[in-house]
Amino acid sequence: MRRSVFVKMLLAAAMLRFGGSLACQKNELAGAQEKQGQAVEVKIDNFSFGPSTITIAPGTTVTWINRDDIPHTVVSTDKVFKSKVLDTDEKFSYTFSKQGEYPYFCSIHPKMTGKVVVQ
Repeated sequence: MRRSVFVKMLLAAAMLRFGGSLACQKNELAGAQEKQGQAVEVKIDNFSFGPSTITIAPGTTVTWINRDDIPHTVVSTDKVFKSKVLDTDEKFSYTFSKQGEYPYFCSIHPKMTGKVVVQ
């Protein structure tokens, strides 16, 4: 136990010497990827959206692709967006321009839900 505390202290000191903590570096990296990535994909498979919740920057386009063997839809609970019925391998995209939370579901299978958080 003492050794692990010592190793953690050494790692923390080394990270501070080279420009900051690991958390700051991870946040900077995530922010850079978010800004560069202006497109995100959500897979529809096995009666679920994956990932079920995503956090994106304004201006990001989200594309849902149906990898299931049966049809599904993507419908915003507050009627911001609505796909047609998507057969296997069909896609639906929407670009989120405003901050907020956008819960959605499959109108054919209402227990299938997801959420887009725009920050």
